Amino acid sequence: MIKILKYSFSDLTRSRWSFIYLGFYLLLGVVLLFLNNDLSKGIITLMNVIVVLTPMIGTIFGVMYFYNSREFTELLLAQPVKRSVIFLGQYLGISISLSLSLIIGLGVPFLAYGLFRSGEIANFILLLISGTFLTFIFVALAICIALFNSNKIKGFGYAILMWLFFAVIYDGLVLLSMMVFADYPLDNFALIASFLNPIDLSRIMILLKLDISALLGYTGALFQRFFGTHLGLIASWCMLLIWIIAPTVLLIQKAQRKNF
Repeated sequence: MIKILKYSFSDLTRSRWSFIYLGFYLLLGVVLLFLNNDLSKGIITLMNVIVVLTPMIGTIFGVMYFYNSREFTELLLAQPVKRSVIFLGQYLGISISLSLSLIIGLGVPFLAYGLFRSGEIANFILLLISGTFLTFIFVALAICIALFNSNKIKGFGYAILMWLFFAVIYDGLVLLSMMVFADYPLDNFALIASFLNPIDLSRIMILLKLDISALLGYTGALFQRFFGTHLGLIASWCMLLIWIIAPTVLLIQKAQRKNF
């Protein structure tokens, strides 16, 4: 698996799109710090970008890499190598390369600006960890979609629809439900709904860590009571881990049965 991981990793790091992704975050960090001249404001602005952009990039890269490397994958399948090893190595290679682009691209300008001399280092690390988790989650979901759909057009379409659902449509459905059932107690519903969307869960955790939960409106106090406790933080990180593990297990199970 290590060899396959190294190949996938090196293949993506040589890709011009990886350099564009790295350059985008590098430029974004420089511009934000130049305009805001404040690390805390820069981190708040980055949160809105990362929780939407990293899932989208992870989705596109995951499904694109699977379809483009299909012939190489079929060659590997003809070798005495376990299918789980092949697909797990490719998945980790994609996810790690994208995560490193995110960490290096944002880390360099913030470190140059004096991140270690400020009190925002914990918030910045949380931001990078959340972005990394989202990358691993959506790459796994994208590869699962590609495995279930041999047609490239359908695969890309379903992958983009999946990202749109979690990034935009899901919040609208939750808001509509809360408006329709406004006369009923919806505290537990709001908490469960946040757990079922990794983007919302990451956003809430970052907002609470930055102590700007007032932006969450009515549910801000509710989230502060739960997510602000040690139990809430542990449950949140465990849920994000489940969001990584569940599609990875599905990926391996589908790869074992798929006829290439």
